[in-house]
Amino acid sequence: MGARTGKDYIERLKKNPPETWIGNERVTDPTTHPLIAPAVNSIAGLYDSQWEPDKQSYMLFPSPDTKELVGTSFLVPKSREDIERRRLMHKDWAEKTYGMMGRSTDFMSAMLTAWYINADFFGPYADNVRKYFEYVRDNDLYLTHVLVDPQVDRSKAPSEQPDEFTYLGVVKETDEGIIVRGAKMLATAGPYADEMLVWPFHLRKPTEKDYKYAISFAIPMNAPGVKVVAREPYTRGSVYDHPLASRFDELDGVVIFDDVLIPWDRVFIYKDVERVNTIWKLNSNAFTGHQSSIRLQTKLQFLAGILMRATEMVGTNQFPHVQDMMGEVTTYIELIKAAVLASETTAEPNEKGIYLPNVSPLYAIRNSGNRWYPRVREIIQLVIAGGLMYQPADVSVFDSPIAKDIQKYYRGANVSAEEKIKLFKAASDIAVSDFGSRHELYERYYAGDPMFLRIQTQYATYDKREALALVNRMLESYPIESSPSLSTVKK
Repeated sequence: MGARTGKDYIERLKKNPPETWIGNERVTDPTTHPLIAPAVNSIAGLYDSQWEPDKQSYMLFPSPDTKELVGTSFLVPKSREDIERRRLMHKDWAEKTYGMMGRSTDFMSAMLTAWYINADFFGPYADNVRKYFEYVRDNDLYLTHVLVDPQVDRSKAPSEQPDEFTYLGVVKETDEGIIVRGAKMLATAGPYADEMLVWPFHLRKPTEKDYKYAISFAIPMNAPGVKVVAREPYTRGSVYDHPLASRFDELDGVVIFDDVLIPWDRVFIYKDVERVNTIWKLNSNAFTGHQSSIRLQTKLQFLAGILMRATEMVGTNQFPHVQDMMGEVTTYIELIKAAVLASETTAEPNEKGIYLPNVSPLYAIRNSGNRWYPRVREIIQLVIAGGLMYQPADVSVFDSPIAKDIQKYYRGANVSAEEKIKLFKAASDIAVSDFGSRHELYERYYAGDPMFLRIQTQYATYDKREALALVNRMLESYPIESSPSLSTVKK
């Protein structure tokens, strides 16, 4: 099939809907459901954009197998220029959603590309990984993933939970595949994805009883026995009143597996604790970090623009403390730009001649962005302040008996009330809404616990040689016996 259009994506989803529950309602058609369809349409817009004639040079490339055009998020880089093509593609999609859709399809495509490049890691299931990547690439599928166990009793191992299948594990083997039961979280975009990649983050100090949880596989979202329990949607109906929440709410959910058959050709890790605990060696962060850094850069640029326009409208952009806070936001943006470019220009080929972005500067952004984003949201609250709260309830106020009052009291220094309220509604979506709070939580935790991430990547596995070499050079630059004694110095 090759790269899809938005119509192709919607038609497949309509025919193969995941079993999604919103409260006591089972969603039968996510493409028309009022709380899910806006996100579906936003994703469809991304698929359409890859076919725009002026973008195809960096959005598409011929599949090595079918020769049909496929998406650049599946491109295995054979040069630094190929990594740059990936950047242009990621940037285009991030700008389409203002950075608000962290699980646009290129995130999981980036992850799966790293798995494909390092498929040998999966040992006896390496060919399964290779074939699955090729299947997803050549059908341009939209993936979500689940990694984390439900928050039941985190103080106990998987096998010590109230029910041994509280966490996802293997019930039994069959000739066709393995039967799994349990739950995983958190399937962002699960209600409108095609397929799902599953594995545990890691298993700490497992016993033999915990081996059945050391598994990884892929499965269609509509596979029998799979259901998604969605969180409360933050989708809103009016684009004017909720310009972001009305279009870009990525619905998250817990996935429950009720004796689901996983065919053997979809199994990637099976009862292998060592591989589960060392899956970081795949270096998938080189690609997902590249994509997520570009998306965060776009998102912060959008938020900076909101601040700039809002302060212009009410004349507060002249105040030094406001300028300083806006300068803080643009500082973060420039640091991300520099890190992305550094990851590309210092990329080196592996033994197969494949170029991976240098993950070190990308780690630095991932381990800073989870702290920067909450700060930027706070800056919006501090700078716009009461302007985030006093906007009229909805757009119908302009067609009411008090419309003249609105025009008078809600205008800006040089803009109409309609223009000002339109922008301030967007700022409110980010800074004080449930949609905005979810985004702060997402940026804090989408990659894992911020503390352990920084410990692991910025200390435990960080290349300390240059820092220590400088210290050693200083210590070796003078002999101990050449130092004057304290008594000599006093004289």
